[in-house]
Amino acid sequence: MILQVVSAEYAGDYKIKVAFNDATSGIADFKQKVSTDHRPIIRELSDIKKFKDFKIEADTITFCNGVDFAPEYIKSLCL
Repeated sequence: MILQVVSAEYAGDYKIKVAFNDATSGIADFKQKVSTDHRPIIRELSDIKKFKDFKIEADTITFCNGVDFAPEYIKSLCL
């Protein structure tokens, strides 16, 4: 089975409540990623307004600036 994000909801700070098609869910904490990744497109997400602007697209979370992460990576961030 290919892992997919089926729902995502902003949960405060740099956290997103995520549910996956394998019946698991959790709160993915992106704070470390957006604060330590040196790529400009990722750093843009340190602006909380940009971080909060996302949607589910292509079975994962896609941010307003076009950044997306593999569902497996998002799952690895879940608390």
